[in-house]
Amino acid sequence: MSSVTINLPEEVFSARRLSPEEFVRDMRLAAAIYWYQKQEISMEKAASVAGLNR
Repeated sequence: MSSVTINLPEEVFSARRLSPEEFVRDMRLAAAIYWYQKQEISMEKAASVAGLNR
């Protein structure tokens, strides 16, 4: 699996009241939903991106 590093200001985490780990989980889910809605990836791939079971 590949890894991507994104530098974000600390205010992002406090504004959403999330830990960095929870924020990453939300970003993965949001990306998976977005790409699936645009029909760019399958449901199976979206679940994989989000770290979920189909």
